[in-house]
Amino acid sequence: MRKLLAILAAVFCIAAASDPAERLADPAQEARARALFSEVRCLVCQNESIDDSQAELASDLRRLVRDQIKAGKSDDQVKAYLTDRYGEFVLLKPSFSWGNAALWGAPFLVVGLGVWLLARNLRAPRPSSELSEEEAARLADLADDDQT
Repeated sequence: MRKLLAILAAVFCIAAASDPAERLADPAQEARARALFSEVRCLVCQNESIDDSQAELASDLRRLVRDQIKAGKSDDQVKAYLTDRYGEFVLLKPSFSWGNAALWGAPFLVVGLGVWLLARNLRAPRPSSELSEEEAARLADLADDDQT
């Protein structure tokens, strides 16, 4: 059984290796492409880079990145091309923007506001549950009216 699992694991590892026909001829360009693969999100798997994903779309994105590098584009130009086409979600580490800051900061702001409101309400003086003389007299008058 253990031998069968080892054989299956080896087959899956071989299947996961990228196709040599897809690789760029220039090793420097291929190294740049591989570095970019780890920075681009697979839009199907969402939490994996296209380097780790086996989805068809990830394969298409790898091919697209290699084509852009082969065309002489810089890493920033390749990322800009991908974000223009797929949106900023395609990057595993999106660039800083005020929209992203608001998106990441909003939960902390809401929790902080909740803690502040809770603390304010806990410190607020509680109204007395005892009746004032005026209220007690009025209640007694109402009780007398009901009995008659």
